Amino acid sequence: MINAHTVLYVDDEPINLELFEINFESKFNVITAESGEIALVKLRDNREVSIVVSDLKMPVMDGLSFVKIAKQEFPSIPFIILTGFDISKELIDALRSGLIIKYLYKPFDIEEIEKIIDEFAVQTN
Repeated sequence: MINAHTVLYVDDEPINLELFEINFESKFNVITAESGEIALVKLRDNREVSIVVSDLKMPVMDGLSFVKIAKQEFPSIPFIILTGFDISKELIDALRSGLIIKYLYKPFDIEEIEKIIDEFAVQTN
């Protein structure tokens, strides 16, 4: 049974997009984007997005750059960063400033992400 949350997942690796969709499509309405640029378009076209999960390391526009731009236009949407790397000062600063609500390590923990989405996703409609 799908609940009301619409999740935008951003990652430059097609396999990660597919895995996220497979793991969460039965629980949430999942929209995927393979870059920050495409994610911005999808956010504008899908006003029902209630939370965004983004990879940190992506070419052209990294996850934090994407979030900084998106947060200006969509200040009420919570953002989560996924990373396969050590946590940087920039990531800690983004958390402390409220730019992101969480950072999580890859490979992602399905139950942890599901719990965070249920807890933090904004109600839309």
